[in-house]
Amino acid sequence: MENMIQNPIFPGFNPDPCICRKNDDFYVAVSSFEWFPGIPIYHSRDMRNWELYAHGLTNADEPDLKKLPSAKGIWAPCLTYCEADDLFYLVYGVMNSMNARYFDVDNFLITAKDPKGPWSEPVYLHSTGFDASMFHDDDGKKYVVALEWETRTEYEKPGPISIMEYDPKTRQMIGMPKRFWRGGTDRGCIEAPHLTKHGAYYYIMCAEGGTGYYHSVTMGRSKNVWGPYEPDPCNPILTSNPVNVNERADWDHLKPRYYNPDVKLQKAGHASYVDLPNGETWMVFHTSRPFTPELRCTLGRETSIQRMRWTEDGWLRTESGNNLAEEFVKTGLLPACPVEPMPAYDDFDTAKLKIGYYAPRIDPESFVDLTSRPGWARLRGQESGCSQNKVSILARKLTSVQATVTTKMDFTPLSYQHTAGLILYYDNMNFLYLYKYYSETLDHSAISILELQNGVKREYHDTSSTRTFVEDGKDIYMRVSICGRDVQFSWSLDGEDYACIGPVFDISRLSDEYSEYGEFTGTFVGITCGDRMMHKHTADFDFFDYQADEHADVK
Repeated sequence: MENMIQNPIFPGFNPDPCICRKNDDFYVAVSSFEWFPGIPIYHSRDMRNWELYAHGLTNADEPDLKKLPSAKGIWAPCLTYCEADDLFYLVYGVMNSMNARYFDVDNFLITAKDPKGPWSEPVYLHSTGFDASMFHDDDGKKYVVALEWETRTEYEKPGPISIMEYDPKTRQMIGMPKRFWRGGTDRGCIEAPHLTKHGAYYYIMCAEGGTGYYHSVTMGRSKNVWGPYEPDPCNPILTSNPVNVNERADWDHLKPRYYNPDVKLQKAGHASYVDLPNGETWMVFHTSRPFTPELRCTLGRETSIQRMRWTEDGWLRTESGNNLAEEFVKTGLLPACPVEPMPAYDDFDTAKLKIGYYAPRIDPESFVDLTSRPGWARLRGQESGCSQNKVSILARKLTSVQATVTTKMDFTPLSYQHTAGLILYYDNMNFLYLYKYYSETLDHSAISILELQNGVKREYHDTSSTRTFVEDGKDIYMRVSICGRDVQFSWSLDGEDYACIGPVFDISRLSDEYSEYGEFTGTFVGITCGDRMMHKHTADFDFFDYQADEHADVK
């Protein structure tokens, strides 16, 4: 399909997209939660070919994500460009806690001339609620809208959308937040507000229905920025399930009962749009592709795109005329501008990590050494994969459920507290780990598999087939093969003949829906090293090879 764009455009964990334009360049920022570096920013010049361009947060001390539970951290960034200031503005929330459903969040603002930085020191905005975003009005005034999370028991959850003015000179909010919008439908769970202006109207775009199977995009408009706003008569303007039901009393976000078997892309919502000088309008939003019938989204929430149009009476509609998220979208009038894809094979021959690697909560560069042994990545071991503090996992996002990932490792454990190997990781309570360790029973090194499933640990070295004797001083190849929901680990001494190890695992359990302790993220695959004694023992990795079929179906 030469003239079609296939969704999702950013497969794998890329939720809450926000799009903006500077001249002929387009940028999309997405959420990163507990993963670092924070706030991935993608770039394109044609809406079809995208590259991972930069990250908004590169200082691991600001914010400090250590010890935050899974699914906390950086929520819903808003990236805008103000032509009058010639500055990019990036608003983001740091979700610190969701205990007792209080949603304790701090919202910040940073600015830069270019999304590659350098970014300014963060300015604290407020803590009134999450999904904060900024709007730059024609008269130079700036406003911040956010979901004001309702904490009182007898009131409707999650709460209304509020607005405040921001003073860029004093870098402070003005006054108190004003509640001005409670949604354009009765789907409930309103969130993800973006304030924009088109023609004579101000528009409020939100997500409603919860960031699950009843998710949607809705709009309202007003000729006064403070309101009142009238709802779009055709809300929702985009969704995966068009049936409108009053769900204001149910603020569970998943709502699996609204799964729509007639569409490929589920959970469509949390959107933003951009108008082009050529008259085109494009909207980005996130979607998910679940395994059925369990409805588990191992790849998380992924960014998709859709062409839109403005009606003569000033409402935003999909160009196709329906309000369902579409897998294939026609390309626009912009000339094609191909970009280099992220390399599948990395032989660690550079002095600095290539873009696209992440670690939970900490900077990967704090434990990865690319210079002591040129051509190898040396990982310094730290805490276990179960920790919420300092874990040495160097990973990239899993973007397909048809993938083969291989690495070669040189590692000599001196204690059972020393481990290293290949990991499939959803969060600190759910992962699969093929590792080499020192076996006191064998009085020698061995390889085995650790499975953590909602915090319950199982070690697969109770039989000869899953506790394999390996010789120190020789490199070992490790591989994980993902074929749909089936995961099989294997290993080799020569990189040619691989032997399977352990059972076939079900990767669907690495998902929002299965996890009891985390949500909102997605699965990563990577290399890791642990030293739970001194935090200094190392493992060397010669390469990391990620081969994936990005167009494979999830079934």
